[in-house]
Amino acid sequence: MKSFIFLAAAAFSLSAGLASAQSLADNPPKTTIICLDVAGRSLPANCRGQASRLDAREDICLCPGASERITVSVCPAGVHPPAESAAFERYRGKAATKGSLVGATYEGQPICRAARNARNP
Repeated sequence: MKSFIFLAAAAFSLSAGLASAQSLADNPPKTTIICLDVAGRSLPANCRGQASRLDAREDICLCPGASERITVSVCPAGVHPPAESAAFERYRGKAATKGSLVGATYEGQPICRAARNARNP
């Protein structure tokens, strides 16, 4: 019985570690979380980040209501995310399979999100 409790606790702690938003090695992060409703519209994600301008990682991101958490790439330097439009929202809603848009493109442009600490030129 004690070994079962120990194994259950170990499995729970390992699964909690896998649920973290971003890898500790990724600084700056390569992915982030966006929230999408059923129509593909982006809703604001409530992300808690580090209290540092140097560490851009996010600890946890929560989505409001019935919106879905979607992993998306962070735009590399010099790349801007696609402009929001009804056609883009429909495409994004269909492309967000299995909770990820990493590597997806729209009209030849990568679907990505600007970095949290990015400066607009």
